[in-house]
Amino acid sequence: MGPRILITGATGFIGGRVAAAAATAREPGHVRLLVRGPLTGPAAATGPRTGTAVGDLRDPASLRRACEGVDVLIHCASAIGGDAEPARAVNDEGTRSLVDAAVRAGVTRIVALSTASVHGRGPFRAAAPGTLPLAPGSVTSSTRAAGERHVMDAGGTVLRPHLVYGTGDRLLFPGLVRLLAALPGPLDGGSSLHSLIDVDSLAGALLGAALSPATEPGPYYVDHPEPVPVGDLLAAAESLLTRTGLRRGRAVDLATARGLLAGLPFAGHHLDMLATDHWFADDRPWRELGCDPGPGFTAGFADHAPWYHGLLDHS
Repeated sequence: MGPRILITGATGFIGGRVAAAAATAREPGHVRLLVRGPLTGPAAATGPRTGTAVGDLRDPASLRRACEGVDVLIHCASAIGGDAEPARAVNDEGTRSLVDAAVRAGVTRIVALSTASVHGRGPFRAAAPGTLPLAPGSVTSSTRAAGERHVMDAGGTVLRPHLVYGTGDRLLFPGLVRLLAALPGPLDGGSSLHSLIDVDSLAGALLGAALSPATEPGPYYVDHPEPVPVGDLLAAAESLLTRTGLRRGRAVDLATARGLLAGLPFAGHHLDMLATDHWFADDRPWRELGCDPGPGFTAGFADHAPWYHGLLDHS
């Protein structure tokens, strides 16, 4: 019999994929999903080895109940964007309460999903683990950095992807399409390089880190080994936009785009990210933990393009 696994964030973009992967893992075990309400998304299709525990990261008593009898914790829940108070309550204090409950329950492995944005804005070029300071630039990333510390203080493992794409993504590519739609033509983003991973490979890495005997405490970067040129990233987003029939003019460089979009608060963040290298190099998940990095970006995006088309067609 395999380990008993508790997964948080199972109704989310990434956590739902982790729950689905855990329910069909080759090594049978029991999967418990921490939920606040009915299951949706990929997690709703889990099988007979999956149960639920009703709880909330802001309710320590519910976390203690959820952790009872659990061997492994995979923590994917987070509050992204919005006000500071919910982010602090979920990402920082909620993670602390969850880790405390897991330790008291005798959980033997804790793996948490975080983000490379805990390092702030680049340039980061082939940045190796342990070489970058924490320098979060937003409420979300600063509270997630605080949550990381609770996990690692308990001997747990943290996975830090940079950009995550795929079926269910309502942030990365929808945001890029929104940015491009505000410009008269395609964006010439320069020559920066970016780390990306598709959601299914990331889910596999989270599950692999939770189950592999080779997993070490501390942080891992988890991205496809090959960085993606910004031009390829923008071309993929442009293909989604032009499919809607929007007519496009001549390409716009970054400096011109900044001037044209100066009145849009969200645009500055996107342009700053696109203009700067964000390439994180860490082959340990693929070399030591037996995980599969998945296809490169071109093939990976093509696999998920129909879902993005459907999302944009109904937006």
